[in-house]
Amino acid sequence: MKAVIKVGGKQYLVAEKETLLVDLLPEGTKELTLDALLTVDGEKSVLGTPTVKGVKVSAKVVEPLVKGDKIRVIRYKSKKRVHKENGHRQKYSQIEVTSIK
Repeated sequence: MKAVIKVGGKQYLVAEKETLLVDLLPEGTKELTLDALLTVDGEKSVLGTPTVKGVKVSAKVVEPLVKGDKIRVIRYKSKKRVHKENGHRQKYSQIEVTSIK
């Protein structure tokens, strides 16, 4: 069974025993219980309005802080000898979906 969940304003298609990176969760979060927006079971799918009643997705936090890849941002003005370079690393939390009930 698969389900579409919403975490941090983004939607993810998940299955049981799957791990994924989501936006950084508040410190001290160990367990999550999320509502399913859509469920897919074989060829039958149920769309919620706004959530599917009776379906809960349980997840546990595997790693509370994971840093993403570094992104380089360069601003450049031609013929002015002006350039500025910044770097950024997004912070994520890694969660594992334990069950879809």
